[in-house]
Amino acid sequence: MKRRADATYSPLHGKKRRRDESSSDEESLSRQDSSQNDSLSDQEDRRPSFSMPSISASSSFDTQDNDGSAQTSKFSMYNSVSQKLMAKMGFREGEGLGKFGQGRKEIVEASNQRGRRGLGLMLQGFQGELNVDWRDEPEPSAVEKVDWFPECTTETPDADELRDWLILGPRKLKIEDETEFCTEDLLHTLLRCKTVFDDLEGEEMRRARTRSNPYETIRGGIFLNRAAMKMANIDHCFDNMFTNPKDSEGKSLVKDREGELLYFGDVCAGPGGFSEYILWRKRWHAKGFGMTLRGPCDFKLEDFYAAPSELFEPYYGEGGVDGDGDITRPENVTAFRNFVMENTDRRGLHFLMADGGFSVQGQENIQEILTKQLLLCQFLTGLSTLRTGGHFVCKTFDLFTPFSVGLVYLLYLCFDRISLFKPVTSRPANSERYIVCRGLKPGSDAVREYMFRVNLKLNQLRHKDTDVTEVVPLNIIKDDTDFFQFMINSNESLCAVQIKALAKIHAFVVDSELSEPRQADIRKECLKLWGVPDKARVAPSSSDPKTKFYELTKNSDVDAFQSKTTPLNSNTLSKLRHIFDYRCIVGGGEQIFLLALGKSQIYTWDGKMPLRWKKMESFRLELPRETLLSVEIVQELKGEGKAQRRISAVHVMDALILNGTDVRDQHFNQRIQMAEKFVKAVAKPSRPDMNPIRVKEVYRLEEMEKIFVRLEMKITKSSGGVPRLSYTGRDDRHFLPTGLYIIKTVNEPWTMAYSKNSNKKFFYNKTTKESTYGMPPNAAAPFRVCHSERLFWAWVDGVIVHDSQTRMDPEKLSKDGFLTFIHQHHQY
Repeated sequence: MKRRADATYSPLHGKKRRRDESSSDEESLSRQDSSQNDSLSDQEDRRPSFSMPSISASSSFDTQDNDGSAQTSKFSMYNSVSQKLMAKMGFREGEGLGKFGQGRKEIVEASNQRGRRGLGLMLQGFQGELNVDWRDEPEPSAVEKVDWFPECTTETPDADELRDWLILGPRKLKIEDETEFCTEDLLHTLLRCKTVFDDLEGEEMRRARTRSNPYETIRGGIFLNRAAMKMANIDHCFDNMFTNPKDSEGKSLVKDREGELLYFGDVCAGPGGFSEYILWRKRWHAKGFGMTLRGPCDFKLEDFYAAPSELFEPYYGEGGVDGDGDITRPENVTAFRNFVMENTDRRGLHFLMADGGFSVQGQENIQEILTKQLLLCQFLTGLSTLRTGGHFVCKTFDLFTPFSVGLVYLLYLCFDRISLFKPVTSRPANSERYIVCRGLKPGSDAVREYMFRVNLKLNQLRHKDTDVTEVVPLNIIKDDTDFFQFMINSNESLCAVQIKALAKIHAFVVDSELSEPRQADIRKECLKLWGVPDKARVAPSSSDPKTKFYELTKNSDVDAFQSKTTPLNSNTLSKLRHIFDYRCIVGGGEQIFLLALGKSQIYTWDGKMPLRWKKMESFRLELPRETLLSVEIVQELKGEGKAQRRISAVHVMDALILNGTDVRDQHFNQRIQMAEKFVKAVAKPSRPDMNPIRVKEVYRLEEMEKIFVRLEMKITKSSGGVPRLSYTGRDDRHFLPTGLYIIKTVNEPWTMAYSKNSNKKFFYNKTTKESTYGMPPNAAAPFRVCHSERLFWAWVDGVIVHDSQTRMDPEKLSKDGFLTFIHQHHQY
């Protein structure tokens, strides 16, 4: 303790003595004074303090030699204000900070540490330059140019010729010498630029990539991922050839007048961004079929926030919904093709999208080689499922090898036109590009079968030293000079863009202050051009059925929902004098209203007040949200006797709102056609466990005799062996009919009549006496009229509608009496 109190032992005094040895007497006196003051302060306050020396040559950032000449300090780069602040706090060059001068003497340098790499680690390749000038890249723009390959004039080869095209060779796992379709200099520069990033930590790379790409902030927008936005980008650049496909003459491939859906496929595409975009754009006017690997890469239909996923049906090849979805298995391709054909009236898809890929981390330079079979099988699936005139889009990577270019050449032979396109939504530093094919030519079966055989061969050679190296001989490709030169130009152009983008990322890694100032503006320009809302992705809001019902109906026609049917009998038969104004439907249960809020959130209401929507329990059905239908729940029967099967089905009688589209004011016939299209879109043929939904068959009243032909007596399980009246529908399923709904489809004061002179029906206005062959806009009866003025002919005991029935109640209307009335008022 004594020694601690001894001033001569003070570390401060010792420190000052060492300084004095190299200082002048005047400086020594001054410092001792300061030291004493500091020492006192320290004893009194026990807090570090700094002396306040005068600003002089000896206490500045600059020093002087003994001869008084100025000597440049390494701290002279800092401005005078910074130097004065540090001097006031006791800093002297070459001495440490702190009361006892115990601090570091050198300035703390800016950290060069990046990401999670160790402190002081210097990555080879990032200390020098790539010698690539990326700053002359073109100004970012939302407008893009599409370049098509020259039109192919070569005839598609037959099966015998194609068989000779297959070439085997040693398995190859390097790309450096593939210079047939790109110059050696460009290829090697590209590989060198890619290799620079091999040791870079992933997050660091992603941050620099995000800052350097002017299109990066477009991202997925309202969709579940970037893939959906890529499809929006591609669809726009190719004149909406996917959401509005046309043939070579500019005519629509989709027959809207026939109520045809837009059929599309999506393979190797989990979680399903491509399909979400198409369904967002087309909604219930489209039907999608998909196949992808089961497991973590599967479709995530529950994440389709922007589009109705109920219109998309995954099918995983052999085994259907229980398959594995591996597109390289030939049996899966065949099963998917058969499924598509069975559910598109044997016509095929209007277009197919493919977005296959897998992780090649550490082997990016040979990604093209590693994914060759995947690319082949995607092309094969396109040729297997498309209809004549159909379109195809598929993601590819580098196209340097004869194998890859040969596959492109086969598509070049099969389609009217093809293009290699890199959309702005595809990051410029990667090898990704898309092959877009327009108009499948007739007679492509030989190429499809050839690709199928190539895939079989690849499976046979898997894990062997031999491989399929060419699917089209190199000399044949080179002989087609137009194709060959276009392929080279495309590769070199995309290669140059990628090299600049990689060099730019390199620069952004080295300099964290670099940024792209136009990202926000470019995002707005692109989304506006593509017709996509500039909004964040938001999950659909949940709502109770009562609130949603009033929201959808806008509180209009609510009274019409409560209307009861008018019984049809001998007294009310006169209402049907204008028989051309009516349609009729066979009933099989109680008419109710069905409200769908998405997936299996389905509710029913019997049309009676108070308004109470009940959840449909123990019923497997999925419908798009914001759908309102007039339906019956019918017990359908198939077969007879002990083998008879019974299933509950939804029979649609009228459509009010379809996935948010209000159709109540359309003509009844149009509403029924829309309902048929809607039901076809939501049907799941691969899911026999789900309850079916169908649209009622509609008959003209004057053709009511067609109904009686479909009536027959059948024995059902619950009939005790006694035949019961049954109505057989279009697919051989039958149900026990309860009667006939008769619906007025022409709005007052219009009615329909028949002209004997022209042998045509015409519309007649009973108020203005006007007549016209075309339907006036206000002549179509909206839903509220159809529903409130409907009649129901109950087929109860005593009503004879079938020849085998014998008990007749004269007080009730039977078939003969009704047909007589119709014939009297039906004058052709």
